[in-house]
Order: sequence, then structure tokens, then C-alpha cells
Amino acid sequence: MTHSELKEFLDEKVELYNNPNFIESDPIQIPHLYSLKEDVEIAGFLSATIAWGNRKMIINNAKKMMDLMGNSPYDFVMNHSESQLEALENFVHRTFNGQDFVGFVKGLQHIYQNHNGLEAVFSKDNLTMQHSISEFKQLFFEIPHLARTEKHISDPLNGSAAKRINMYLRWMIRKDNKGVDLGIWNNVSPALLSCPLDVHSGNVARKLELLTRKQNDAKALAELDENLRKLDPNDPVKYDFALFGLGVFEGF
Repeated sequence: MTHSELKEFLDEKVELYNNPNFIESDPIQIPHLYSLKEDVEIAGFLSATIAWGNRKMIINNAKKMMDLMGNSPYDFVMNHSESQLEALENFVHRTFNGQDFVGFVKGLQHIYQNHNGLEAVFSKDNLTMQHSISEFKQLFFEIPHLARTEKHISDPLNGSAAKRINMYLRWMIRKDNKGVDLGIWNNVSPALLSCPLDVHSGNVARKLELLTRKQNDAKALAELDENLRKLDPNDPVKYDFALFGLGVFEGF
């Protein structure tokens, strides 16, 4: 395909999948349950953190997380008691367990109390969002925590494609006017976002010659980002809908 043919093909697929019907089968439905900015941020962050494996199980367990927080995630993060934290300890989603959940609640409280909240951390003048993610991880784990919990936030500067947190940033920053991505952060440009690179989007990107690197790592993400920015420099991650849809729903 020529550049213009590829763009036309992918733009059609974005139109097909970037619509409210997408929400019912995707973890993005969890932050959509809330209207308070901080509730949306925290519900999205926790849902994205456990977004690996069976999508139905992800959604069910994300709902369980919200239930355990009284369906008021921000209030819970800021005002929880020790006994309320103990109630989280039976939670489990794959390798993310109740101790990790408690660690994340405390980390979030630290971010809101001492760093002006999630948006402020990701809005700092960094060169790239990947630097911002790395810095966020450092700030999140400034307080005492279990070493095992660190693995649940990826660091792109250590070679990770950081799929889940890049997906979260897409949810928070991208303004799609289609009612899918929430776009509640105004201090970061969607042009800076990176595609959430996983098995599905990676395989489709390789078939479309948007990606040559074999591994789904930070170097592959940089290559994919560069090629998606050629298609749309202002909103490159809209193509995540096309790549994901082609892979998951069409078996492309």
C-alpha cells in the first residue's frame, strides 16, 4: 500500500472502532462510570493497571476494585482507615494481589497529597511522555512499599513498551469527540501520546509495515510512534483503535 492508501485504510478503521459501542467490551468503561475528575483518574489508573489477560475478567475485577473502595475511589484514597485497607487484601487479579492494591492506594494518596495529583505529574515539561512515565514511577514509589509492587508500573526508560500506562494516558488526554477516550486532562498535548503496544497491535503493525522490530519493547514503540506520527502528527494514537480492532475483532 502507498502512504495515502494506508492512511485511508486506517482512518476508515478508526471510524469503525472509535465509537461508544467500543466501550461495553473494554476496561475504559470503568472510568466512564464517574464524573468527578479525581474519581475518573483513579478508576482509570487502577483499571489500566490490571488490563492484561481476558478482557471480561479485567472488567469484572476492575469493578470489584471500585466496589472495595465504596465506589468513591478518590475519597477512599484520601480518607481510608487501616481496617478499610485490610478489606483490600483478598483482592487478586493474576499477579496483582491485595498487597499490591494497598500499595497502590497509598501511592495514589502520596501523589495527590504531595505532588498535586496525577495530571500535574504527567504535565511536567519533559521531553516525552515516556520520560514522564519513568518519573511518575519514581514519585509513586517514594514512600515505603513492597518491592514486588514495583513491577506493576512499567518504566519505558528500562526498555518496556509500557502498554498499560500508555493506554491510560490515551484515555485521560486524547479528546476524540466520539465519547470513548475521556480527554479530561488539558495540560498535555495528544500529539505527545504513544500507542499502547501489545501483541495484537504489534502483529497488525508489522503486517502493515508500520513496525519492523520483532519484540514489543520500548524501541519498537519508538518506531511505531514515528510511523503513526507521519499519518497524523496531532493525534497519532487514534490509530490504536484501528490496530487493536483489526487484530482483536477482525483477526487481521
